[in-house]
Amino acid sequence: MSGGDTAGRLVRPFALTGGRTRPSRADFTLITTVTAVDPPPAWAARPQPEQQRILRRCAEPIAVAELAALLDLPVSVVVIMLCDLLEAGRITARPPHPVSRTPDLDLLQKVRDGLGRL
Repeated sequence: MSGGDTAGRLVRPFALTGGRTRPSRADFTLITTVTAVDPPPAWAARPQPEQQRILRRCAEPIAVAELAALLDLPVSVVVIMLCDLLEAGRITARPPHPVSRTPDLDLLQKVRDGLGRL
């Protein structure tokens, strides 16, 4: 975890989440796409340093799992911080598109035929 400051001290995950271990919302999965709101709401409080790192990474849409990997933080910690940012109006969250339950038989036939030609 690279949450150290200039003196080399390490910021513990529980400090980043204010001691919380569970998210306040169920909006986030590993593939939920998050994007920073630009410009930020005028009423929003100034974000903490770790939240600022998240907002910089979210300038373009990014998946929660990718964001956690880039920040070198546990997904659970990132999700808790994302909940705070969502509630503050600093980000938007877009859930993954649901997959159709019925397969496209025509497409499957074309794939099978194409694989047979290989």
